[in-house]
Amino acid sequence: MTDSYARGATEPALIEETIGDFFDAMVAKQPDALALVSRHEGVRRSYRALQAEATQLASALLATGLVPGDRVGIWSHNNLAWVLMQIATAKAGLILVNINPAYRTAEVEYALNKVGCKALVTMPRFKTSEYLAMLRELGAARLPQLKNVWWIDRAEDADEAGFDIPLARLSQLLASGNANDARVAQVQQGLKATDPINIQFTSGTTGFPKGATLTHRNILNNGFFIGECMKLGPQDKLCIPVPMYHCFGMVLGNLACLTHGSAIVYPNDGFDPLLTLEAVQAERCTGLHGVPTMFIAELDHPRFAEFDLSSLRTGIMAGTACPIEVMKRVVSQMHLGEITIAYGMTETSPVSCQSSTDTPLERRVSTVGTVQPHLEVKVVDPESGATVPRGERGELCTRGYSVMHGYWGDEAKTREAIDAEGWMHTGDLATMDAEGYVNIVGRIKDMVIRGGENIYPREIEEFLYRHPKVQDVQVVGLPDRKYGEELCAWVIAKPGQQLTEEEIREFCKGQIAHYKVPKYIRFVTEFPMTVTGKIQKYRIREQMSVELGLVAERTA
Repeated sequence: MTDSYARGATEPALIEETIGDFFDAMVAKQPDALALVSRHEGVRRSYRALQAEATQLASALLATGLVPGDRVGIWSHNNLAWVLMQIATAKAGLILVNINPAYRTAEVEYALNKVGCKALVTMPRFKTSEYLAMLRELGAARLPQLKNVWWIDRAEDADEAGFDIPLARLSQLLASGNANDARVAQVQQGLKATDPINIQFTSGTTGFPKGATLTHRNILNNGFFIGECMKLGPQDKLCIPVPMYHCFGMVLGNLACLTHGSAIVYPNDGFDPLLTLEAVQAERCTGLHGVPTMFIAELDHPRFAEFDLSSLRTGIMAGTACPIEVMKRVVSQMHLGEITIAYGMTETSPVSCQSSTDTPLERRVSTVGTVQPHLEVKVVDPESGATVPRGERGELCTRGYSVMHGYWGDEAKTREAIDAEGWMHTGDLATMDAEGYVNIVGRIKDMVIRGGENIYPREIEEFLYRHPKVQDVQVVGLPDRKYGEELCAWVIAKPGQQLTEEEIREFCKGQIAHYKVPKYIRFVTEFPMTVTGKIQKYRIREQMSVELGLVAERTA
């Protein structure tokens, strides 16, 4: 019987340039074409204008004393500043560190210190998140390597009070740069495609996030082949409501567009279904990205029928399994006949499998497509490592250009994830059919995917253990109609202590991201265990699902 192994196409060839060089070549080809529309900021940029501004920012960053290889954080939702930072840091050889805007003090302190960020570009605030206030609270003592903070400002904004880390407006930094700075070209010439250029944090199974380090070659090629899969071209406008701090927005969105001369359209800073529908209609977008919950929110919006979405053709649905009925509605009611499904992980830049625009609908919803060009995938027995026959389940492994450079500052964890032969072990259980279509059927490491956010229960458990009244805690994912999964915590209180759900939630407030705070909290005296003392999380899931009347609506 055939093994569960597949190798992608070898044409077109891999790009062996840096992001800066490839982008500059695209600008030379079509300088006046539309590159970016940021609707909430009232911003429109041609390819030439975007290049000039990004080069000016690269010049300004280098003038502050930053040198290639230094880490620069960005803590922001989607806006012009984000894409400028993405291009500018790539040109200057600086490693852009994506900080999740949902992070709170403990998380941002860990992330900035883990990779040694020397500078940070941040929104001053967003909704209830006060980013500058969090940085003030941490201060130079707790962020010893951070030398500069620039906040994303508008002309009408009042000045922000400084603190013990130098603070300035991003507009001031940009104004100090020179779009014709010869030093930028000189630095750019000295960069290699294999240089690390981006760090993204993945929730850690041991309680701390790991910094997946990606190169120009990793993400530029992945963005290119994703765009190829969607048949993008200069005539396309891609609406991107998914966040930039994930690979989804940054690679499947920005880089897929910039490698094909397409236009990027940001409907808003954070996701808003109405503003997304308005952007698609107003800009005549041909593509739309989203996780299933986003598409559901758009389809179910009371004003959905008012919008003309007939310009739509393609896009990507990813993040978690898509219910078949939702996919059918997306195709029939949103005109997305060529929407594709993508599967991947941050450590593989991210996509390793994707359906194509002409994959039959049933296959598109029941699988994650086939292997991408220049990559290999196989399904192995998690115990023996042997490749399993087609149709049998095992752990999915990926090899090729997309596999990350490594986890920043953590060789041991890198070796655990990438074996001696270069295979990245995903931790996902999968099957491969006779035609090479891959289906994700579960997860080895109990990861929870809530609305496209990857959450490792161990990280939440480690945090809750810090509560003075908590003796033990187990966190699992439960099925949820809206988000795919929600977190549930079973807590054992210390002897003689009384604990309430409110106390647990209050403990989490401001310390961990809102999506990591368990929706369901139960106080118990023991956990279900095997005879050898191993906790049976699946039994917690089963019991809670029955108790709460929850039924999984999944296709994978």
